[in-house]
Amino acid sequence: MADLSSRFDVAIIGGGLSGLTLALQLNQSSPELAIIVLERSRLPPPAAAHKVGEATVEIGAHYLAHTLGLKPFLDRSQLRKFGLRMFFGSGYHDDLARADELGSSRFLPATSYQLDRGTLEKKLIELLTERGVDVQGDSRVRRASVSANSGAHELVVVQDGNERRIQSHWLIDAASRARLLKRALKLDRQPSHRMCSSWLRVDKVIDVDEWSECPDWKSLCHGGPRRLSTNHLMGPGYWAWLIPLAGDRTSIGLVADPALHPQSTYDTLDKLEFWLARHQPILAEAVAGARNTVMDFRTLKNLSQDSGRVWGARWALTGEAGVFADPFYSPGSDFIGISNTFISDLIITHRSDGEHALYAEAYERMYKSFFSSTMSLYEGQYPGFGDTRLMVLKLTWDYAYYWSVLAWLFFREVMTDISFLRSLQPALIRTSLLNQSLQKEFRKRAAEQHQDRGCGRFFDQSAIPVLAGLNAALLDNSSNLRAEFSGNCERLEALAPLLLSLLDGHSPANRGSCSLLGDLADRF
Repeated sequence: MADLSSRFDVAIIGGGLSGLTLALQLNQSSPELAIIVLERSRLPPPAAAHKVGEATVEIGAHYLAHTLGLKPFLDRSQLRKFGLRMFFGSGYHDDLARADELGSSRFLPATSYQLDRGTLEKKLIELLTERGVDVQGDSRVRRASVSANSGAHELVVVQDGNERRIQSHWLIDAASRARLLKRALKLDRQPSHRMCSSWLRVDKVIDVDEWSECPDWKSLCHGGPRRLSTNHLMGPGYWAWLIPLAGDRTSIGLVADPALHPQSTYDTLDKLEFWLARHQPILAEAVAGARNTVMDFRTLKNLSQDSGRVWGARWALTGEAGVFADPFYSPGSDFIGISNTFISDLIITHRSDGEHALYAEAYERMYKSFFSSTMSLYEGQYPGFGDTRLMVLKLTWDYAYYWSVLAWLFFREVMTDISFLRSLQPALIRTSLLNQSLQKEFRKRAAEQHQDRGCGRFFDQSAIPVLAGLNAALLDNSSNLRAEFSGNCERLEALAPLLLSLLDGHSPANRGSCSLLGDLADRF
Protein backbone atom coordinates (compact mmCIF):
# COMPACT_ATOMS: atom_id res chain seq x y z
CA MET A 1 0.00 0.00 0.00
CA ALA A 2 1.26 3.48 -0.84
CA ASP A 3 2.20 5.60 2.18
CA LEU A 4 0.19 8.73 2.98
CA SER A 5 2.82 11.03 1.46
CA SER A 6 2.14 9.38 -1.90
CA ARG A 7 -1.57 10.22 -1.91
CA PHE A 8 -2.53 13.58 -3.38
CA ASP A 9 -5.62 15.43 -4.45
CA VAL A 10 -3.89 16.58 -7.66
CA ALA A 11 -0.82 15.16 -9.40
CA ILE A 12 0.63 17.32 -12.18
CA ILE A 13 3.06 15.75 -14.65
CA GLY A 14 5.39 18.50 -15.87
CA GLY A 15 7.00 21.38 -13.98
CA GLY A 16 7.16 23.89 -16.81
CA LEU A 17 5.05 27.01 -17.24
CA SER A 18 1.68 25.29 -17.67
CA GLY A 19 2.08 22.86 -14.75
CA LEU A 20 3.54 25.36 -12.30
CA THR A 21 0.94 28.04 -13.03
CA LEU A 22 -1.89 25.52 -12.68
CA ALA A 23 -0.48 24.40 -9.32
CA LEU A 24 -0.31 28.02 -8.13
CA GLN A 25 -3.82 28.83 -9.36
CA LEU A 26 -5.22 25.77 -7.57
CA ASN A 27 -3.30 26.51 -4.37
CA GLN A 28 -4.38 30.14 -4.30
CA SER A 29 -8.03 29.13 -4.66
CA SER A 30 -7.92 26.05 -2.38
CA PRO A 31 -4.83 25.95 -0.13
CA GLU A 32 -6.08 22.74 1.46
CA LEU A 33 -5.52 20.73 -1.74
CA ALA A 34 -2.58 18.32 -1.59
CA ILE A 35 -0.74 18.92 -4.87
CA ILE A 36 2.41 17.35 -6.28
CA VAL A 37 4.26 18.55 -9.39
CA LEU A 38 6.62 16.07 -11.06
CA GLU A 39 9.24 17.41 -13.48
CA ARG A 40 11.57 15.16 -15.43
CA SER A 41 14.42 17.71 -15.59
CA ARG A 42 16.48 19.07 -12.75
CA LEU A 43 14.96 22.04 -10.94
CA PRO A 44 15.12 24.98 -10.89
CA PRO A 45 15.76 25.63 -14.60
CA PRO A 46 18.63 27.95 -15.57
CA ALA A 47 18.07 31.58 -16.57
CA ALA A 48 17.26 31.92 -20.28
CA ALA A 49 16.18 28.28 -20.16
CA HIS A 50 16.11 26.29 -23.38
CA LYS A 51 12.42 26.86 -24.00
CA VAL A 52 10.44 28.64 -26.67
CA GLY A 53 7.49 30.81 -25.75
CA GLU A 54 9.07 33.95 -24.34
CA ALA A 55 6.63 36.44 -25.85
CA THR A 56 3.21 36.95 -24.26
CA VAL A 57 0.14 38.73 -25.52
CA GLU A 58 -2.73 40.17 -23.55
CA ILE A 59 -4.49 37.07 -22.20
CA GLY A 60 -1.32 35.28 -21.13
CA ALA A 61 0.11 38.45 -19.60
CA HIS A 62 -3.13 39.15 -17.73
CA TYR A 63 -3.23 35.56 -16.47
CA LEU A 64 0.29 35.78 -15.06
CA ALA A 65 0.09 39.34 -13.75
CA HIS A 66 -3.44 39.50 -12.36
CA THR A 67 -5.01 36.03 -12.10
CA LEU A 68 -1.87 34.70 -10.39
CA GLY A 69 -0.82 38.02 -8.84
CA LEU A 70 2.67 38.05 -10.34
CA LYS A 71 2.61 41.63 -11.63
CA PRO A 72 5.20 43.03 -9.16
CA PHE A 73 7.61 40.22 -10.01
CA LEU A 74 7.06 40.58 -13.77
CA ASP A 75 7.49 44.35 -13.69
CA ARG A 76 10.69 43.96 -11.68
CA SER A 77 12.36 41.05 -13.44
CA GLN A 78 10.98 40.82 -16.99
CA LEU A 79 10.84 43.15 -19.99
CA ARG A 80 7.69 44.96 -20.99
CA LYS A 81 6.91 43.99 -24.56
CA PHE A 82 6.60 46.80 -27.12
CA GLY A 83 3.98 44.92 -29.07
CA LEU A 84 4.31 42.87 -32.22
CA ARG A 85 6.39 44.41 -35.02
CA MET A 86 6.80 43.19 -38.61
CA PHE A 87 9.21 44.18 -41.35
CA PHE A 88 8.48 43.42 -45.01
CA GLY A 89 11.20 43.45 -47.65
CA SER A 90 13.96 43.56 -45.04
CA GLY A 91 15.78 40.77 -46.86
CA TYR A 92 16.42 43.09 -49.82
CA HIS A 93 18.09 45.91 -47.87
CA ASP A 94 21.06 46.54 -45.63
CA ASP A 95 19.14 49.44 -44.06
CA LEU A 96 16.04 48.42 -42.12
CA ALA A 97 14.47 51.86 -42.65
CA ARG A 98 13.90 50.95 -46.29
CA ALA A 99 11.65 48.01 -45.38
CA ASP A 100 7.92 48.40 -44.73
CA GLU A 101 7.12 48.32 -41.02
CA LEU A 102 3.99 47.38 -39.12
CA GLY A 103 3.98 48.11 -35.39
CA SER A 104 3.09 50.69 -32.80
CA SER A 105 4.86 53.98 -32.21
CA ARG A 106 3.97 53.83 -28.50
CA PHE A 107 3.07 51.26 -25.89
CA LEU A 108 -0.60 50.28 -25.96
CA PRO A 109 -2.37 50.31 -22.57
CA ALA A 110 -2.80 46.56 -21.97
CA THR A 111 0.59 45.29 -20.80
CA SER A 112 2.39 42.25 -22.18
CA TYR A 113 5.87 40.88 -21.43
CA GLN A 114 8.95 39.28 -22.94
CA LEU A 115 9.64 36.40 -20.57
CA ASP A 116 12.84 34.80 -19.43
CA ARG A 117 11.14 31.46 -18.84
CA GLY A 118 13.90 30.14 -16.60
CA THR A 119 13.69 33.10 -14.21
CA LEU A 120 9.87 32.98 -14.16
CA GLU A 121 9.67 29.25 -13.55
CA LYS A 122 12.26 29.47 -10.77
CA LYS A 123 10.08 32.09 -9.07
CA LEU A 124 6.99 29.90 -9.45
CA ILE A 125 8.80 26.98 -7.83
CA GLU A 126 9.86 29.20 -4.92
CA LEU A 127 6.29 30.43 -4.42
CA LEU A 128 4.83 26.93 -4.57
CA THR A 129 7.39 25.53 -2.16
CA GLU A 130 6.70 28.36 0.31
CA ARG A 131 2.99 27.55 0.08
CA GLY A 132 3.50 23.86 0.79
CA VAL A 133 3.10 22.45 -2.72
CA ASP A 134 5.35 19.44 -3.36
CA VAL A 135 7.47 20.26 -6.45
CA GLN A 136 9.98 17.56 -7.38
CA GLY A 137 12.57 17.52 -10.16
CA ASP A 138 14.48 14.54 -11.57
CA SER A 139 11.18 12.64 -11.52
CA ARG A 140 10.43 10.54 -14.58
CA VAL A 141 6.91 9.20 -14.91
CA ARG A 142 7.31 5.68 -16.22
CA ARG A 143 3.65 4.72 -16.30
CA ALA A 144 0.27 6.36 -15.75
CA SER A 145 -2.88 4.40 -14.95
CA VAL A 146 -6.08 6.39 -15.41
CA SER A 147 -9.00 5.15 -13.32
CA ALA A 148 -12.18 4.60 -15.29
CA ASN A 149 -14.36 4.92 -12.18
CA SER A 150 -14.15 6.80 -8.89
CA GLY A 151 -10.88 5.18 -7.87
CA ALA A 152 -7.53 6.91 -7.67
CA HIS A 153 -5.28 7.44 -10.67
CA GLU A 154 -1.82 5.97 -10.23
CA LEU A 155 1.65 6.98 -11.41
CA VAL A 156 4.85 5.00 -11.33
CA VAL A 157 7.67 7.51 -10.95
CA VAL A 158 11.42 6.94 -11.06
CA GLN A 159 13.38 9.13 -8.62
CA ASP A 160 17.10 8.57 -7.92
CA GLY A 161 16.87 5.19 -9.60
CA ASN A 162 14.01 4.05 -7.36
CA GLU A 163 10.38 3.53 -8.25
CA ARG A 164 7.67 5.37 -6.33
CA ARG A 165 3.93 4.91 -6.69
CA ILE A 166 1.78 8.02 -6.45
CA GLN A 167 -2.00 8.03 -6.25
CA SER A 168 -4.15 11.07 -6.97
CA HIS A 169 -7.79 11.99 -7.26
CA TRP A 170 -7.02 14.30 -10.21
CA LEU A 171 -4.28 13.70 -12.79
CA ILE A 172 -3.01 16.52 -15.03
CA ASP A 173 -0.58 16.14 -17.92
CA ALA A 174 1.37 19.38 -18.37
CA ALA A 175 4.49 17.71 -19.75
CA SER A 176 4.46 19.51 -23.09
CA ARG A 177 5.26 17.34 -26.14
CA ALA A 178 6.04 14.23 -24.10
CA ARG A 179 2.22 13.77 -24.23
CA LEU A 180 2.15 10.92 -21.70
CA LEU A 181 -1.61 10.86 -21.15
CA LYS A 182 -2.46 11.79 -24.71
CA ARG A 183 -0.56 8.78 -26.01
CA ALA A 184 -1.85 6.47 -23.28
CA LEU A 185 -5.45 7.45 -24.04
CA LYS A 186 -4.87 7.45 -27.83
CA LEU A 187 -5.96 11.07 -28.19
CA ASP A 188 -3.16 12.35 -30.42
CA ARG A 189 -4.33 14.30 -33.48
CA GLN A 190 -1.99 15.90 -36.02
CA PRO A 191 -3.38 19.05 -37.68
CA SER A 192 -2.82 19.54 -41.40
CA HIS A 193 -1.08 22.83 -40.54
CA ARG A 194 2.52 21.61 -40.12
CA MET A 195 5.05 24.36 -39.61
CA CYS A 196 8.68 23.80 -38.63
CA SER A 197 11.07 25.88 -36.55
CA SER A 198 14.68 26.30 -35.53
CA TRP A 199 15.81 28.70 -32.81
CA LEU A 200 18.70 29.72 -30.60
CA ARG A 201 19.57 32.09 -27.81
CA VAL A 202 22.64 34.27 -27.66
CA ASP A 203 24.18 35.93 -24.61
CA LYS A 204 24.20 39.28 -26.33
CA VAL A 205 21.87 42.15 -27.19
CA ILE A 206 20.89 42.19 -30.86
CA ASP A 207 19.25 45.55 -31.39
CA VAL A 208 17.18 46.18 -34.53
CA ASP A 209 17.30 49.91 -33.70
CA GLU A 210 20.94 49.78 -34.81
CA TRP A 211 20.07 48.39 -38.24
CA SER A 212 19.55 51.89 -39.66
CA GLU A 213 21.16 55.27 -39.10
CA CYS A 214 18.18 57.17 -40.54
CA PRO A 215 17.12 59.77 -37.93
CA ASP A 216 13.57 60.04 -39.31
CA TRP A 217 13.12 56.27 -38.99
CA LYS A 218 14.49 56.29 -35.47
CA SER A 219 12.08 59.05 -34.46
CA LEU A 220 9.00 57.14 -35.65
CA CYS A 221 8.92 55.05 -32.46
CA HIS A 222 8.78 57.66 -29.73
CA GLY A 223 7.29 55.31 -27.13
CA GLY A 224 10.28 53.01 -26.71
CA PRO A 225 13.00 51.07 -28.51
CA ARG A 226 11.96 48.69 -31.27
CA ARG A 227 14.23 46.09 -29.66
CA LEU A 228 11.58 45.48 -26.97
CA SER A 229 9.04 44.34 -29.56
CA THR A 230 8.63 40.81 -30.77
CA ASN A 231 10.32 41.67 -34.06
CA HIS A 232 9.36 39.68 -37.15
CA LEU A 233 11.25 39.63 -40.45
CA MET A 234 8.59 38.49 -42.92
CA GLY A 235 8.71 36.63 -46.21
CA PRO A 236 6.58 34.24 -48.29
CA GLY A 237 6.17 31.09 -46.24
CA TYR A 238 8.17 32.17 -43.20
CA TRP A 239 8.91 34.63 -40.43
CA ALA A 240 12.07 35.06 -38.39
CA TRP A 241 11.90 36.44 -34.85
CA LEU A 242 14.07 38.47 -32.52
CA ILE A 243 12.92 38.62 -28.89
CA PRO A 244 14.87 40.42 -26.16
CA LEU A 245 15.33 38.63 -22.83
CA ALA A 246 16.20 40.02 -19.43
CA GLY A 247 19.92 39.90 -18.75
CA ASP A 248 20.86 41.32 -22.17
CA ARG A 249 20.19 38.08 -24.02
CA THR A 250 18.32 37.58 -27.29
CA SER A 251 16.13 34.79 -28.65
CA ILE A 252 16.33 34.29 -32.42
CA GLY A 253 14.29 31.85 -34.46
CA LEU A 254 12.67 30.90 -37.72
CA VAL A 255 9.22 29.43 -38.37
CA ALA A 256 8.53 28.25 -41.89
CA ASP A 257 6.14 26.30 -44.07
CA PRO A 258 8.06 23.14 -45.08
CA ALA A 259 6.24 23.11 -48.43
CA LEU A 260 8.12 26.30 -49.30
CA HIS A 261 11.17 26.03 -47.02
CA PRO A 262 12.10 22.43 -46.14
CA GLN A 263 13.23 21.95 -42.56
CA SER A 264 16.36 20.19 -43.81
CA THR A 265 17.63 23.57 -45.06
CA TYR A 266 17.83 25.09 -41.54
CA ASP A 267 17.88 22.20 -39.04
CA THR A 268 21.41 22.91 -37.78
CA LEU A 269 22.96 26.18 -36.65
CA ASP A 270 25.26 26.26 -39.69
CA LYS A 271 22.35 25.61 -42.05
CA LEU A 272 20.19 28.21 -40.34
CA GLU A 273 22.92 30.81 -40.69
CA PHE A 274 23.28 29.92 -44.38
CA TRP A 275 19.48 30.10 -44.85
CA LEU A 276 19.37 33.54 -43.21
CA ALA A 277 22.25 34.74 -45.38
CA ARG A 278 20.07 34.01 -48.38
CA HIS A 279 16.73 35.35 -47.11
CA GLN A 280 17.55 37.82 -44.30
CA PRO A 281 21.23 38.83 -44.65
CA ILE A 282 21.10 41.54 -42.00
CA LEU A 283 19.98 38.98 -39.39
CA ALA A 284 22.52 36.44 -40.64
CA GLU A 285 25.28 38.98 -40.06
CA ALA A 286 24.01 39.59 -36.52
CA VAL A 287 23.94 35.86 -35.77
CA ALA A 288 27.46 35.43 -37.13
CA GLY A 289 28.65 38.29 -34.93
CA ALA A 290 27.13 36.62 -31.86
CA ARG A 291 28.26 33.07 -32.73
CA ASN A 292 30.68 32.82 -29.80
CA THR A 293 27.83 33.64 -27.35
CA VAL A 294 25.33 30.99 -28.58
CA MET A 295 23.70 29.40 -25.53
CA ASP A 296 21.63 26.71 -27.23
CA PHE A 297 20.01 25.60 -30.48
CA ARG A 298 16.91 23.55 -31.16
CA THR A 299 14.87 22.47 -34.15
CA LEU A 300 11.32 21.13 -34.20
CA LYS A 301 8.79 20.03 -36.79
CA ASN A 302 4.99 19.83 -36.65
CA LEU A 303 4.62 22.74 -34.24
CA SER A 304 0.81 22.56 -34.15
CA GLN A 305 -0.71 19.91 -31.88
CA ASP A 306 -4.28 18.75 -31.40
CA SER A 307 -6.07 16.26 -29.20
CA GLY A 308 -9.27 14.25 -29.45
CA ARG A 309 -10.14 15.43 -25.96
CA VAL A 310 -8.41 17.66 -23.41
CA TRP A 311 -10.08 16.49 -20.19
CA GLY A 312 -12.20 13.65 -18.93
CA ALA A 313 -13.04 11.80 -15.70
CA ARG A 314 -10.72 13.64 -13.26
CA TRP A 315 -7.89 13.93 -15.78
CA ALA A 316 -6.87 16.82 -18.00
CA LEU A 317 -4.28 17.97 -20.51
CA THR A 318 -2.96 21.53 -20.39
CA GLY A 319 -0.40 23.56 -22.31
CA GLU A 320 1.28 21.82 -25.24
CA ALA A 321 0.39 18.44 -23.76
CA GLY A 322 -3.10 19.24 -25.05
CA VAL A 323 -3.24 21.62 -28.02
CA PHE A 324 -0.91 24.16 -29.57
CA ALA A 325 -1.80 26.37 -32.52
CA ASP A 326 1.24 28.21 -33.93
CA PRO A 327 3.83 30.54 -32.38
CA PHE A 328 2.82 33.44 -34.65
CA TYR A 329 0.91 35.97 -32.50
CA SER A 330 2.40 34.21 -29.41
CA PRO A 331 -0.84 32.50 -28.23
CA GLY A 332 0.84 29.74 -26.18
CA SER A 333 0.50 31.38 -22.76
CA ASP A 334 -3.05 32.48 -23.69
CA PHE A 335 -4.12 28.87 -24.03
CA ILE A 336 -2.33 27.95 -20.82
CA GLY A 337 -4.30 30.64 -18.98
CA ILE A 338 -7.62 29.61 -20.53
CA SER A 339 -7.07 25.87 -20.06
CA ASN A 340 -5.87 26.25 -16.47
CA THR A 341 -8.87 28.42 -15.64
CA PHE A 342 -11.29 25.76 -16.90
CA ILE A 343 -9.38 22.95 -15.15
CA SER A 344 -9.20 24.88 -11.87
CA ASP A 345 -12.94 25.42 -11.91
CA LEU A 346 -13.56 21.71 -12.55
CA ILE A 347 -11.27 20.69 -9.69
CA ILE A 348 -12.27 23.29 -7.11
CA THR A 349 -16.03 23.69 -7.60
CA HIS A 350 -18.00 21.00 -5.80
CA ARG A 351 -20.68 19.66 -8.13
CA SER A 352 -22.64 16.46 -8.48
CA ASP A 353 -21.30 13.92 -10.97
CA GLY A 354 -23.98 14.92 -13.47
CA GLU A 355 -23.30 18.64 -13.13
CA HIS A 356 -19.57 18.04 -13.36
CA ALA A 357 -19.97 16.13 -16.62
CA LEU A 358 -22.10 18.91 -18.10
CA TYR A 359 -19.58 21.62 -17.17
CA ALA A 360 -16.66 19.55 -18.43
CA GLU A 361 -18.42 19.03 -21.75
CA ALA A 362 -19.29 22.72 -22.07
CA TYR A 363 -15.72 23.82 -21.27
CA GLU A 364 -14.33 21.29 -23.71
CA ARG A 365 -16.55 22.61 -26.52
CA MET A 366 -15.58 26.20 -25.76
CA TYR A 367 -11.87 25.43 -25.54
CA LYS A 368 -11.82 23.47 -28.79
CA SER A 369 -13.86 26.23 -30.45
CA PHE A 370 -11.28 28.81 -29.33
CA PHE A 371 -8.54 26.57 -30.69
CA SER A 372 -10.29 26.05 -34.04
CA SER A 373 -10.86 29.80 -34.40
CA THR A 374 -7.20 30.47 -33.64
CA MET A 375 -6.03 27.84 -36.13
CA SER A 376 -8.03 29.60 -38.85
CA LEU A 377 -5.64 32.55 -38.50
CA TYR A 378 -2.76 30.37 -39.76
CA GLU A 379 -4.09 27.64 -42.02
CA GLY A 380 -3.11 28.39 -45.62
CA GLN A 381 -1.86 31.87 -44.68
CA TYR A 382 1.93 31.47 -44.53
CA PRO A 383 2.43 31.96 -48.30
CA GLY A 384 1.16 35.54 -47.85
CA PHE A 385 3.55 36.52 -45.07
CA GLY A 386 5.67 38.64 -47.41
CA ASP A 387 2.70 40.74 -48.59
CA THR A 388 2.58 44.10 -46.80
CA ARG A 389 -0.99 45.00 -47.76
CA LEU A 390 -2.38 41.60 -46.84
CA MET A 391 -0.58 41.39 -43.50
CA VAL A 392 -1.41 44.94 -42.39
CA LEU A 393 -5.10 44.28 -43.04
CA LYS A 394 -5.01 40.75 -41.68
CA LEU A 395 -3.32 41.84 -38.47
CA THR A 396 -5.80 44.68 -38.03
CA TRP A 397 -8.66 42.19 -38.26
CA ASP A 398 -7.01 39.42 -36.25
CA TYR A 399 -6.18 41.72 -33.35
CA ALA A 400 -9.56 43.46 -33.43
CA TYR A 401 -11.28 40.07 -33.35
CA TYR A 402 -8.99 38.80 -30.57
CA TRP A 403 -9.47 41.88 -28.34
CA SER A 404 -13.23 42.01 -29.04
CA VAL A 405 -13.99 38.36 -28.29
CA LEU A 406 -11.48 35.99 -26.69
CA ALA A 407 -9.43 38.55 -24.74
CA TRP A 408 -12.62 40.34 -23.72
CA LEU A 409 -14.10 37.13 -22.28
CA PHE A 410 -10.93 36.46 -20.29
CA PHE A 411 -10.45 39.99 -18.99
CA ARG A 412 -14.12 40.19 -17.95
CA GLU A 413 -13.69 36.88 -16.04
CA VAL A 414 -16.74 35.23 -17.59
CA MET A 415 -15.05 32.14 -19.04
CA THR A 416 -16.76 29.88 -16.49
CA ASP A 417 -20.10 31.73 -16.36
CA ILE A 418 -22.07 29.28 -18.50
CA SER A 419 -25.42 31.06 -18.22
CA PHE A 420 -23.92 34.38 -19.28
CA LEU A 421 -22.06 32.79 -22.19
CA ARG A 422 -25.27 31.12 -23.36
CA SER A 423 -26.86 34.57 -23.56
CA LEU A 424 -24.00 35.65 -25.86
CA GLN A 425 -24.15 32.55 -28.04
CA PRO A 426 -25.98 34.06 -31.04
CA ALA A 427 -23.49 36.94 -31.20
CA LEU A 428 -20.55 34.58 -30.69
CA ILE A 429 -21.71 32.39 -33.57
CA ARG A 430 -22.27 35.42 -35.81
CA THR A 431 -18.81 36.86 -35.16
CA SER A 432 -17.21 33.44 -35.60
CA LEU A 433 -18.80 33.10 -39.05
CA LEU A 434 -17.65 36.62 -39.89
CA ASN A 435 -14.10 35.71 -38.91
CA GLN A 436 -14.24 32.60 -41.09
CA SER A 437 -15.32 34.68 -44.08
CA LEU A 438 -12.44 37.14 -43.57
CA GLN A 439 -9.88 34.36 -43.18
CA LYS A 440 -11.15 32.81 -46.43
CA GLU A 441 -10.41 36.06 -48.27
CA PHE A 442 -7.00 36.41 -46.62
CA ARG A 443 -6.24 32.82 -47.66
CA LYS A 444 -7.10 33.60 -51.30
CA ARG A 445 -4.75 36.57 -51.31
CA ALA A 446 -2.03 34.58 -49.52
CA ALA A 447 -2.08 31.93 -52.27
CA GLU A 448 -0.83 34.61 -54.68
CA GLN A 449 2.44 34.81 -52.67
CA HIS A 450 3.06 38.53 -53.13
CA GLN A 451 6.55 39.58 -52.07
CA ASP A 452 6.98 43.23 -51.17
CA ARG A 453 10.48 44.68 -51.39
CA GLY A 454 9.55 47.49 -49.03
CA CYS A 455 9.65 51.22 -49.58
CA GLY A 456 9.94 52.62 -46.07
CA ARG A 457 6.23 52.79 -45.21
CA PHE A 458 5.28 52.77 -41.53
CA PHE A 459 1.89 51.41 -40.47
CA ASP A 460 1.37 52.63 -36.92
CA GLN A 461 -1.03 50.39 -34.98
CA SER A 462 -1.50 53.02 -32.28
CA ALA A 463 -2.83 55.37 -34.99
CA ILE A 464 -5.51 52.86 -36.06
CA PRO A 465 -8.45 53.92 -33.85
CA VAL A 466 -10.16 50.53 -33.71
CA LEU A 467 -7.00 48.84 -32.42
CA ALA A 468 -6.02 51.52 -29.93
CA GLY A 469 -9.60 51.69 -28.64
CA LEU A 470 -10.13 47.95 -28.24
CA ASN A 471 -6.80 47.46 -26.48
CA ALA A 472 -7.52 50.24 -23.99
CA ALA A 473 -11.06 48.99 -23.44
CA LEU A 474 -9.73 45.70 -22.06
CA LEU A 475 -8.75 47.64 -18.92
CA ASP A 476 -12.14 49.31 -18.48
CA ASN A 477 -14.71 48.33 -15.86
CA SER A 478 -18.05 47.92 -17.58
CA SER A 479 -21.37 47.99 -15.74
CA ASN A 480 -23.20 46.35 -18.65
CA LEU A 481 -21.23 43.44 -20.12
CA ARG A 482 -23.88 42.44 -22.64
CA ALA A 483 -24.05 45.96 -24.07
CA GLU A 484 -20.27 46.16 -24.21
CA PHE A 485 -19.96 42.86 -26.05
CA SER A 486 -22.75 43.84 -28.43
CA GLY A 487 -20.80 47.01 -29.22
CA ASN A 488 -17.69 44.95 -29.91
CA CYS A 489 -19.59 42.78 -32.37
CA GLU A 490 -21.13 45.77 -34.14
CA ARG A 491 -17.66 47.28 -34.49
CA LEU A 492 -16.34 44.08 -36.07
CA GLU A 493 -19.26 43.99 -38.49
CA ALA A 494 -18.49 47.55 -39.57
CA LEU A 495 -14.77 46.87 -39.83
CA ALA A 496 -14.94 43.76 -42.04
CA PRO A 497 -16.15 45.38 -45.32
CA LEU A 498 -13.67 48.24 -44.92
CA LEU A 499 -10.75 45.83 -44.72
CA LEU A 500 -12.01 43.75 -47.65
CA SER A 501 -12.32 46.90 -49.75
CA LEU A 502 -8.70 47.82 -48.95
CA LEU A 503 -7.61 44.25 -49.66
CA ASP A 504 -9.01 44.65 -53.17
CA GLY A 505 -7.04 47.89 -53.56
CA HIS A 506 -9.99 50.25 -53.18
CA SER A 507 -10.40 53.04 -50.66
CA PRO A 508 -13.59 52.58 -48.62
CA ALA A 509 -16.42 54.69 -50.04
CA ASN A 510 -17.60 55.48 -46.53
CA ARG A 511 -15.37 58.26 -45.24
CA GLY A 512 -16.76 57.51 -41.80
CA SER A 513 -14.30 54.63 -41.90
CA CYS A 514 -11.75 57.07 -40.47
CA SER A 515 -13.34 56.53 -37.07
CA LEU A 516 -12.18 52.90 -37.27
CA LEU A 517 -9.07 52.96 -39.47
CA GLY A 518 -7.81 56.54 -39.28
CA ASP A 519 -5.56 57.29 -42.27
CA LEU A 520 -4.69 53.64 -42.93
CA ALA A 521 -5.94 53.76 -46.53
CA ASP A 522 -3.66 56.72 -47.28
CA ARG A 523 -0.64 54.89 -45.86
CA PHE A 524 -0.88 52.29 -48.63
